Amino acid sequence: MTGSTAPSSSAPRTTADGSTHALLADGTTVRIRQAKPDDHDAVLRLYEAMSPEHLRYRFFVASPRSAARAADRVRRRAAQVGPRPSKGAGGGYRGLLAEHDGHLIGIAEYEIVRTATPAAPGQVTADVALAVDDHWHHRGVGTLLLEHLVSAARAEGITAFTADALAENHEVLKVFTDLGLRTARHFAGTEVHCVVHLDQNDAYLTSVEARGRTAGVASLRPLLRPRSVAVIGAGSKPGSVGRAILRKLLTGGFDGRVFAVNPHATMVLGVHAYPSVSSLPHVPDLAVLAVPAARVPDVAEECGKLGVRALVTVSAGLDAPQAQALLDACRAHGMRLVGPNCLGLANTEEDVHLDATFAAEHPRPGTAGVAVQSGGVGIALLGGLARLGVGVSSFVSLGDKYDVSGNDLLQWWESDGVTDLALLHLESYGNPRAFSRTARRVSRRMPVLTVDAGRTEAGRAAAASHTAAAATPTMTRRALFTQAGITATDSVTELLEVAALLHAQPLPAGSRVAVVTNAGGAGVLAADACAEAGLSLPSLGDQLIEDVLEVLPEGASAANPVDATASVSEEQLRACVDRVAASGGVDAVLVVLVPTAVAAATGDVLVRALTDAPERRRGTPLAVVLVDQEQPVRLLPATTGTVPAYAEPGAAARALAHAVERGRWLARPPGATPALTDVDTPRARAAVEAYLDQHPEGGWLGPHECAELLDCYGIPQLSWAWAETEDEAVLAADRLKGPDGLVVLKAHWPGLLHKSAHGALHLDLRGDCQVRAAHRDLETRFGDLMTGVVVQPLAPRGTELFAGVVQDEVFGPLVLFGLGGTATEVLADHAARLAPLTDHDVHDLITAPRCAPLLFGRGGTGPVDLGGLEQLLLRLSRLASDLPQLAEADLNPVLARPGQITALDARIRLLPRVSQDPYLRQLRRLR
Repeated sequence: MTGSTAPSSSAPRTTADGSTHALLADGTTVRIRQAKPDDHDAVLRLYEAMSPEHLRYRFFVASPRSAARAADRVRRRAAQVGPRPSKGAGGGYRGLLAEHDGHLIGIAEYEIVRTATPAAPGQVTADVALAVDDHWHHRGVGTLLLEHLVSAARAEGITAFTADALAENHEVLKVFTDLGLRTARHFAGTEVHCVVHLDQNDAYLTSVEARGRTAGVASLRPLLRPRSVAVIGAGSKPGSVGRAILRKLLTGGFDGRVFAVNPHATMVLGVHAYPSVSSLPHVPDLAVLAVPAARVPDVAEECGKLGVRALVTVSAGLDAPQAQALLDACRAHGMRLVGPNCLGLANTEEDVHLDATFAAEHPRPGTAGVAVQSGGVGIALLGGLARLGVGVSSFVSLGDKYDVSGNDLLQWWESDGVTDLALLHLESYGNPRAFSRTARRVSRRMPVLTVDAGRTEAGRAAAASHTAAAATPTMTRRALFTQAGITATDSVTELLEVAALLHAQPLPAGSRVAVVTNAGGAGVLAADACAEAGLSLPSLGDQLIEDVLEVLPEGASAANPVDATASVSEEQLRACVDRVAASGGVDAVLVVLVPTAVAAATGDVLVRALTDAPERRRGTPLAVVLVDQEQPVRLLPATTGTVPAYAEPGAAARALAHAVERGRWLARPPGATPALTDVDTPRARAAVEAYLDQHPEGGWLGPHECAELLDCYGIPQLSWAWAETEDEAVLAADRLKGPDGLVVLKAHWPGLLHKSAHGALHLDLRGDCQVRAAHRDLETRFGDLMTGVVVQPLAPRGTELFAGVVQDEVFGPLVLFGLGGTATEVLADHAARLAPLTDHDVHDLITAPRCAPLLFGRGGTGPVDLGGLEQLLLRLSRLASDLPQLAEADLNPVLARPGQITALDARIRLLPRVSQDPYLRQLRRLR
């Protein structure tokens, strides 16, 4: 039941004909595609069916001839531009159509009206027009089309849309205003001229997210809150999956109508069985498919034609054509899909009671949302939560994840009014950047926990540069989790241990922990576990020590750990824990209890001292270690709530450390992506396109191309010169030498990455003779392989750092930072964050490596230019975000000094990649 990662790792994309599917505000699925010349008649019918008022709003006059001219224009312009619009004098064009059930319901178009001018360098403006079928107003058709048009326009370098509208056309003016983009209006009598600036900003992405959340949640209601369910393949013999699911539906308390489909039986478990989907007397909201793989596509098509709105496909073993046919049926008929190859789903809400799984037991009602790809992990999680006494709000086994994903479930839990804890087990991420934005938002409302179960991504480029060598799949996933505020664990057991603490106790205000025990040795083990987890055990202070000793037996020790001795009584332990928790000197209390032969108090009695919590202890989290318990973790009933009890100190310490980290993440306001000046993205894109025109397979840029790209983003570089002959090297050295007269020569040839390893550089060269000798040496050793040398002044002393980017095919650009120079890979002192970086991400990158103290002045050299270092990382992030063709960028070393940050060497590799908008609202595809 483990979900296959191959199909689900595909990010949303368009098909070969440029089409994709997306959701309207009410959850309806529509198809978005480019206009073609033979769409003329459909476009004409769309306009001719519009009311005179709406026709006048579109063309300023209610004339049939305007509609005919507009349809003719679509045919003419679509024929001219082909599959991709072109820029230039005369204008590029793109027309996008929205279709439902094969019928045209909306059209949006743009045409470039002005290319770059001296007065507005880099600015390209396009006229935009929009029309929606009268019967489809107020469902988000126009807004969805405009979002797709904006994405396409940005990819073509268009910077603004212009549109003219009648002042009384409030609907279209509101559509432009509500997009979330910066919009200016200019009124002239009865008309309004609108300018919509297409610079992508957080406000726009937030607006797109909000619309996507509304649409996504609406589309999931038939899936998670159905009023009727059909089990297709409900077997008459015990042991069949379909029969088991039907039984779970019938015994789980589902109040809606339940149907069974079985062509070989008239009754299954007391439910009348129908021979086919088409023979059902009522159209079910949800259909569960438990049929052989070969039958799945046909059954899905039958369900779609009948009007079913959601599918759960538990069937496994679909081949590629069957998989595509299944998803095509879902898209064509607007059905959301869970699976295939899954365990099913459940929703325990009071008015739903849906259990459409074949797990052994019904999930206990509660507030934890669970989504897994592996059915086996799902069963383990449900069982573990049941043992803890933590109930589930909804459970979804995603399986091969052709459609519904973890991102969808996060949005559902955010909106369902029930869930307050989210547990995920995802083996792949179809759209990590969209998932990250959703998770960042949801994590501020509830804990989001996951098992880090990623797999090596297929198609990862070979680790050719320092950056690619340092960027591991684990590092990439951990960067995603850290930035999104997701609590990542290494196992299902650890996930349950952390969930128990977060479910039962408040978050600690900090990392200070007091350990209280009735056995000194156990206290030492707990102290070690806390230290290893990154927690601190502060001294309790003289007054608190005196207060604690006052209530403990003779011989007790009130250092931290507090040894209450084996003779401690229930009252004494309660008083001790109360005083420590209420002191304000610690942020959490960890109590470790060992069974002893001393008769002062039994283990159960001592536990009662911890669960009978007085008012003044509240607010300080409490965790217990009972070394004699068999379960890894359980929740002890208390007078108010529950207290987590662990079988060993390490588990409790890890859980507390995760809680501390969550508290820190919540305490920090959301980060923002700072605006950057002196960035020339159009020039950078032109440089990339020029290189790839000459090198269609991509490759490593030469020194001049590297320098140009870095200059486009204001990344500081050490001065340099290119020399192809010995005499040119001498002249360049004389021009570039610094006050000490020293220069550096670096050999270059295409593909050379690690100059030190090849002995391809000479340092500390003074005067013409040394420069000539060095050049001759490089020529002698490398011969015709060497295409030239880079001449630079010898850099002053400073801290050598490393900064780079690797473009992950799934996760997007990953920015790495750490100690540089020749020790980069040996010491592996790196931190990583996914781009685009926020101000918080940059701070974390700089402070995370072990070399961070050097940057802040440890060692006596004074702090380096931290502001300049932040700018370098932000600009590197922007460069990678703007240019998807950038496969790797390696700045090593980056010299950090007080008042100065300079890249001494840079390597950049490009690949011919097509830009994909990770935030565009569209449903995923398999191909």
